[in-house]
Amino acid sequence: MGCLETSAKMGSFTFWPETTMSNPHLPPEIFDYMVDLLHDRPYTLRQCCLVSKSWVPRTQKHLLASVNFYSFGGLEAWRGVFPDPANSPAYHTRSLSISCPQFVTVADAEEGGWLRAFSHVVQLKVEGRHDSESSLVPFHNFSPVLKSLQVSSSLPRSQVFNLVCSLPLLEDLVLREFLVGEADYDGIEFRPLTSPPLTGTFELHSTNGSGPTVRRLLDLPGGFHFRKLVLKWLREKELQWIMALVVGCSDTLECLDIHCFMRAFLWFLPLDQ
Repeated sequence: MGCLETSAKMGSFTFWPETTMSNPHLPPEIFDYMVDLLHDRPYTLRQCCLVSKSWVPRTQKHLLASVNFYSFGGLEAWRGVFPDPANSPAYHTRSLSISCPQFVTVADAEEGGWLRAFSHVVQLKVEGRHDSESSLVPFHNFSPVLKSLQVSSSLPRSQVFNLVCSLPLLEDLVLREFLVGEADYDGIEFRPLTSPPLTGTFELHSTNGSGPTVRRLLDLPGGFHFRKLVLKWLREKELQWIMALVVGCSDTLECLDIHCFMRAFLWFLPLDQ
């Protein structure tokens, strides 16, 4: 086959042969590699979804690696798009942030619930306002591979530490506390039967006394073995609890970052000290 071009000026005809290229048959691994190179370009990844249905699963791996729910509307939108947790792409998610935990129910974390579909989350961040009906129970071991937890909470410490003890692989812990009082006010008893490794970083921002938090850490059956401590407090009398933390992980501590009032100190401790 070819195409025919007419030249009026010369009164002649020119025949251009038509060349066609057969459909390329590249291994799927090549396409996967191409998509992986775009892991930090979300706009381009979304365009890749329009190229071929076969590219969608690989692009979802990167587009859904980090998921943030800022409001109840966001949760409802997720449920609407992925009504069947068994077919949800949530298994791609490695980092999950929830700023509206008051809307997460126990049923959401049960078998067949949308939260249980996030079973490969390694890092969990829970923050936002809490009311009297808020609970961290739905997050108890919802992802068996979770290693990093951040809680910015006005909830009782008992709820926070019950969550901590439900995560068997937890290494890094960040607590930003905005508590009404030092006592737990929900009647939930803290009974630590097991203790996660806690071998990474512990970061504590305390506005109302770090004593109860430190006591709960000291009560963990396996203790704690943090390599780095980042501690921020407002009252100078909290120094005794800071020292208790340092002593508690003195065998493993490598870095200590302390902030008190407007003064900041950064200490790097060698392994032999």
